[in-house]
Amino acid sequence: MDHFFVILYSLPLLSLLYIIYKIVDQRRHQGCYILDYQCFKPGDDRKLSTEFSGDVIKRNKNLGLNEYKFLLKAIVSSGIGEQTYAPRMVFAGREENPTYEDGIFEMDEFFNDCIGKLLSRAKVSASEIDVVVVNVSMLASIPSLASRIVNQYKMREDVKTYNLTGMGCSASLISINVVQNIFKSYKDMYALVVTSESLSPNWYSGNDKSMILANCLFRSGGCAILLSNKVELRKKAMFKLKCLVRTHHGARDESYGCCIQKEDEQGRVGFHLDKVLPKAATRSFVDNLKEIAPKILPVREILRFALVSTLRKTLQRAKGGARPVINLKSGVDHFCLHTGGKAVIDGIGQNLNLTEYDLEPARMTLHRFGNTSAGSLWYVLGYMEAKKRLKKGDKVFMISFGAGFKCNSCLWEVVRDLGDGNVWEDCIDSYPPETLINPFLEKYGWIQSEDISTFKFPE
Repeated sequence: MDHFFVILYSLPLLSLLYIIYKIVDQRRHQGCYILDYQCFKPGDDRKLSTEFSGDVIKRNKNLGLNEYKFLLKAIVSSGIGEQTYAPRMVFAGREENPTYEDGIFEMDEFFNDCIGKLLSRAKVSASEIDVVVVNVSMLASIPSLASRIVNQYKMREDVKTYNLTGMGCSASLISINVVQNIFKSYKDMYALVVTSESLSPNWYSGNDKSMILANCLFRSGGCAILLSNKVELRKKAMFKLKCLVRTHHGARDESYGCCIQKEDEQGRVGFHLDKVLPKAATRSFVDNLKEIAPKILPVREILRFALVSTLRKTLQRAKGGARPVINLKSGVDHFCLHTGGKAVIDGIGQNLNLTEYDLEPARMTLHRFGNTSAGSLWYVLGYMEAKKRLKKGDKVFMISFGAGFKCNSCLWEVVRDLGDGNVWEDCIDSYPPETLINPFLEKYGWIQSEDISTFKFPE
């Protein structure tokens, strides 16, 4: 009888212990780790030199002297060098009439190179992949690009696929968020995130200045990322996701329309970048920062910022005085910024009091690869790794902006010392260069002094 009562009274305790075990075990399997990533580097035959860029611009018969002057100013101040890549249809001289197949071929070239290399290097078979998330904003195909990858690599019938379009330059963190949420419900999974942009069907051949600007900034590129929540792989991983925050200002008409695909007055489709874009980006960035800062910063920094802000309001300092700035460096070691353009990088640097050392990875990525849309963050990360900046325990803050208007950010922890060869391997020793001055000014600067009534582009 005594044994019966011992067992009877032990049942609630055993149940409680079992519940605690299940909760702890579930949390152990909810981690989100990057095992490896592979950025895409097209062949040298796709590089946009200054001379060839000038030829492409001259081919557009819809442009006049005013547009040439605008493009010269935009390109010279863009921070982009001569090593960036364009889609093949540009080199074939068909930017005014690209085909659907141009877009598909551009993606296939990327898929064949990056995914194969990634899986081979990670020693993971395509049949082991449980989740595939693809984000290519400006190309929708049937079947989807995700299905195209499943077919090409002969993945399992129960593989879960997600195909994201229209998400803009911040889409890769949205894809990571999708994987993160799946990992909360399923154990021991491999996930493949594929992030890129298809420029072939979206090259603008009109003369609207707000649309031809996109031709100056966007370049070919992409990245394939292998993630897992397998507990036994966490020590072999490169990065562990600490937190991720997404901010969406689509309810604001001004924010929604500042970065949008539409037709110009002649019916040519292009990507419109409005003058209010910096304002929309700042608003979304501030709101995003308010939410993620308490998650990534030590309590002492949050208390310091709150105290300084309160004192400033109490003392009612004169208008125009310097606002208190939160010190992200108290919880962040490296800043992985979206290469949306020189102005974007400068703006974030100024708002966060970042040094040139902090901004160097983004500036050099913009110079070498241009704005590769959602893939740009991973080229910036690759630069840090190639420079051997990433040490075990370091925290890397990623932030990106995209149409919508969206601001997405996250914090990664470096799991082990990193410094392996990657897409930067053959040129990292030459970065940063002595100067980032664009040779366009030297070659085409004479346009600035031309008169519209007598102007004729020399053959």
